[in-house]
Amino acid sequence: MAINDETKTESSNEGQESGHQEVRYKSLLQSDALYEYILETSVYPREPEPMKELREITAKHPWNIFALTADEAQFLNMLLKLVNAKNTMEIGVFTGYSLLATALALPEDGKILAMDINRDNYELGLPVIEKAGVAHKIDFKEGPAMPVLDEMIADGKHHGTYDFVFVDADKDNYINYHKRLIDLVKVGGLIGYDNTLWNGSVAAPPGAPMTKYVRYYRDFVLEFNKALVADPRIEICMIPVGDGITLCRRIN
Repeated sequence: MAINDETKTESSNEGQESGHQEVRYKSLLQSDALYEYILETSVYPREPEPMKELREITAKHPWNIFALTADEAQFLNMLLKLVNAKNTMEIGVFTGYSLLATALALPEDGKILAMDINRDNYELGLPVIEKAGVAHKIDFKEGPAMPVLDEMIADGKHHGTYDFVFVDADKDNYINYHKRLIDLVKVGGLIGYDNTLWNGSVAAPPGAPMTKYVRYYRDFVLEFNKALVADPRIEICMIPVGDGITLCRRIN
């Protein structure tokens, strides 16, 4: 998740001249040319047609900043295949671009519990998902995820049943999500948290130019990152793809 073009006016001239030096970019690479090379050489040539179609639809949305980047979607798709994921969950769906990447990676009988507070955005991508033949894998629930997670934990039937969970939602609730998800993912299973490098702001010096939006959520992301490091129930790996993904592997 990044911010829109309107916020770029908050940057200093120095930040604009040096490109990625200003804390506002979706990609953390310090070279636009290098990022384009990755997309054009590795991502786009292998991108499934439904993914391309939904990416282009999402790019026209006024909130397109909420979408997963194409390289991140490629990474997610391969990761799910590597761990042989079958039962998964996604918190924060938007138009379903990352959801489609997941659905395409799962076996025919794979399942995704998908939750988002806005069904209208999801329905923009739903025709593409249906055309791709993977809609039957998705159980979409509109509304906040927290009550659903609490209900799942309370009934006791879902403990340790999820192979993979992907979270790309409200950053101020990441810690609350983690407290619940750690019980729902299986031992050896993965939880992926998006935006954990938060436009690079987590390493920005005091006074670095950044938008109010980035600055506001920065403290929540910093707190969450510290909490993951201190959690003995997981192994973690922070990956600088997209806006940063932290993978958590449950070990006990």
